[in-house]
Amino acid sequence: MTRPLVHIVDDDPAVRDSLSMLLEAADLAPAAYADAETFLAEAALDSPGCVVADVRMPGMSGLDLLRLLNQRRLDLPLIVISGHADVAMAVEALKEGAADFIEKPFDDETFLRSTREALDRGERSFRQRCRRDEIEARFRTLTPREGEVMERVVRGMPNKAIAADLTISVRTVEIHRARVMEKMEADSLSALVRMALSLEDSPEAQPG
Repeated sequence: MTRPLVHIVDDDPAVRDSLSMLLEAADLAPAAYADAETFLAEAALDSPGCVVADVRMPGMSGLDLLRLLNQRRLDLPLIVISGHADVAMAVEALKEGAADFIEKPFDDETFLRSTREALDRGERSFRQRCRRDEIEARFRTLTPREGEVMERVVRGMPNKAIAADLTISVRTVEIHRARVMEKMEADSLSALVRMALSLEDSPEAQPG
């Protein structure tokens, strides 16, 4: 996995430079952008990291960027920073899912602590998504019949009940069940159930 980046999105070059220097001194990896549009065009949005964005910028605002990242379901927690903050703005940002809301000028340690927390959160989400993508890829290798058997297995149906429900023999169910376990790389029924639960968050996932 590539090193997580802290994406700084601010139209003030002095802010970008000072935050980049602060992050580098703390052994964190910054990447700076003058506006949200440049960030969206140039950043590796499918890589782990977090975003630090000014709430007021020409073009897309920090809150608009936050909403867009949420819509795309990207694993990039966003910290909103502002020199013109008010309570209503902070509440709105946090309701929209901001990792934090920090007013300028801010203490270096406060900023670094918030950034590290956002990076940790983003990395956890990234790893979970990678795991879910792997499970979805395995699920797509199942035949439609194997998918039907898996769905009934994780519901706790015994082989005889599955056979009767699908109008096939118990032996055929056993064969399909063994193939499901092999293709899904599940070493136990509980592991298969956990995989099935993760697939519930991805309704588009279908067996082949």
